[in-house]
Amino acid sequence: MPSKESFRINGENLLKKIKELIAEGNIRKITISDKAGKEIMSFPLTVGVVGTIVAPLFAAIGALAALIGECSITVEREDATGDDSNNQAP
Repeated sequence: MPSKESFRINGENLLKKIKELIAEGNIRKITISDKAGKEIMSFPLTVGVVGTIVAPLFAAIGALAALIGECSITVEREDATGDDSNNQAP
């Protein structure tokens, strides 16, 4: 089961934090919300599509960062322990 982690961050540091999170490599989904909790942007990060969506994604996040003051980033990470419950013999 994926774990979730949230960060409060200002718009100036939004793009930098997103780049750091993507570089970690174990992210399944990133959601950006305004300070009231309303979802502004959400995008999945799978290994196959990261390379094709990164440039347009960074452009959109950069534009978003210029418009908002404070926001929250919620990160859904892949489970590092792995779930072996489906692989057990009956």
